[in-house]
Amino acid sequence: MSRTTNPTPDPRRMLDLDPVTVRRARALARRAGKPVVNLAQRHTTVSVERAVLRLAGLEGADVEGIPWVNRLVDVVREQVGLEHGVALPVWDAMMREGDDLTTLAQRAAAGSVDFQIPEGKASTYAGRIARKDVSAGIRRIDASRRQRDRLIEKFGDPPAPWIYLIVATGDIYEDIPQAQAAAREGADVIAVIRSTGQSLLDYVPEGPTREGYAGTYATQANFRLMRAALDQTSRELGRYVRLTNYASGLCMPEIAALAGLERLDMMLNDSMYGILFRDINPVRTFVDQRFSRQVHARAGIIINTGEDNYLTTADAVEAAHTVTVSQLLNEYFAKEAGLEDWQLGLGHAFEINPEIPDSFRLELAHALLARALFPNAPLKWMPPTKHMTGDVFRGYLLDGFFNLAGALTGQGILLVGMMTEAVVTPWLSDRDLALQNVRYVFNAAGGLREDFRPAPDGFIAERARQVLGEAVDLLEDIVDDTLLEAIADGTFGLMKRPADAGRGLDGVFRKADGYLNPAGDLLEERATR
Repeated sequence: MSRTTNPTPDPRRMLDLDPVTVRRARALARRAGKPVVNLAQRHTTVSVERAVLRLAGLEGADVEGIPWVNRLVDVVREQVGLEHGVALPVWDAMMREGDDLTTLAQRAAAGSVDFQIPEGKASTYAGRIARKDVSAGIRRIDASRRQRDRLIEKFGDPPAPWIYLIVATGDIYEDIPQAQAAAREGADVIAVIRSTGQSLLDYVPEGPTREGYAGTYATQANFRLMRAALDQTSRELGRYVRLTNYASGLCMPEIAALAGLERLDMMLNDSMYGILFRDINPVRTFVDQRFSRQVHARAGIIINTGEDNYLTTADAVEAAHTVTVSQLLNEYFAKEAGLEDWQLGLGHAFEINPEIPDSFRLELAHALLARALFPNAPLKWMPPTKHMTGDVFRGYLLDGFFNLAGALTGQGILLVGMMTEAVVTPWLSDRDLALQNVRYVFNAAGGLREDFRPAPDGFIAERARQVLGEAVDLLEDIVDDTLLEAIADGTFGLMKRPADAGRGLDGVFRKADGYLNPAGDLLEERATR
């Protein structure tokens, strides 16, 4: 597939964006986001604490399939609470009992361990040993990142845009050959979407799975199996094939840790998706997403955000500015957690009703605005879904226009659209036809961006400036009313989610004086031990 790497015009100049307005938008996003970061820093969650144990090496599950990390955190929570974190009581008990972490978890589940919050020298010692054990997991993540770098250097990296294709049958052993076939047909990124409802499970299943519904369960074993298969295909093809999964839902921190350990390359990780579309408590989500993004930053993982989802519930023209606001907020939260520009796969989508006059010009305006605001980010461009009707011929044409818009506006990650969207789970033949569509557009028009110059006072540029202005106005309102209130009022995706409601609220804890999280400390310090 031919994809241009020639120099291209600066979208900011093409749209004649006012640099003062752009700076103001970012400043307002920082002001809106900072109180949420402060809130996240003052709290922990059950999933953050379970992630600490996973980084220390605790794996496996009991006979009922409940992971040992859940069993151990639940017992600590019941006996002494989680306000001080799980590390101090767990490693204090390990020192007193002479157990390793797995044995301690098993004995705790059986009711034969008494936990306490250590003080003085006992606290210092428990904290030091906990940091040592957790640092081993951080070093494993570092080693996985170095291995990725070596493989990219060895096999080669495909040029942008990276072609992103979804594979998910529910059976990991069926996903593997389908993913390998997709890579051979031209896909650069394989996304294994999760089984429906997994984001609402407050535990991560163990082992390989074969019975997911409309997706495959995200487990450490499934990550490991698919990564090994795609490494094999990378060697065969002479280009590094990336693997994506989802770090969202009630187990966001744990899945992020597992992704780092098993060398996933991208993770779906949006700051508000779980709040808006899964009714997960806002405080729980913001605490979990900050820790998960710190892990992603350390692991060299690219995040994909979920702004495209807003346009499935709200009108893509009227709500275009909410996408821009969310992108700016996602950028702030990501950079605060340590992610760099090249790791920001900020989301947007081709979801304008095709019956609207000038719909394609509007799509170009919105896509070009995103490219102009985030020139160094590998934006993730999503295909039409809301207005796919089941007419596969019309759908195939819409996907072609989507691909052309991506070529014209320099998107970095292009999710392949399926003409059978809203009809069936795509067959391999559907994916092959979709990839043919991409190949044709990028072979025929991959370099067209060099020649594309919207008129400075024309429809596209004026629409982009209008959306930016509306985004600034909304950010000013959010700063006045707070982001949590804006979410509660239904500002994003028309979903009203108050901060004192939603799933997972009972798993949020305000940190006490003396709280210890060795994983968080190591990530904040960029340390290895």
